[in-house]
Amino acid sequence: MNISSIVIQCTKEHFDEVKEWCEKSDLCDYHFGDPSIGKIIVTIEGEGVSEEIAKLTKIQQNPHIIAADMMMSYQEELDEEIKKLNAADPVPAMLNDEDIDVTEIVYNGDLKHKF
Repeated sequence: MNISSIVIQCTKEHFDEVKEWCEKSDLCDYHFGDPSIGKIIVTIEGEGVSEEIAKLTKIQQNPHIIAADMMMSYQEELDEEIKKLNAADPVPAMLNDEDIDVTEIVYNGDLKHKF
């Protein structure tokens, strides 16, 4: 499950209409808005990034929304990968293997001379 916050900018004249649309929409959850500047904060959820992008695109297509941009995002699958990296040994096993010929080790960390 992914959760992202979206900042919506609309005109002050259409604030109430956009706020109501957000509240009734199954695309997002309304959290806060400032009618004096036409800003609205919502969150969207999705099973993956593609679902979130699809929802964001639909929000951006509202004719009274000037801009809608993703600000913060939590991605469950990324969290799992970070846990795996943190649990892994920081030294690759091959560097501790005394039977490996050091001339067979290929280092790809320097991109300066690759392009």
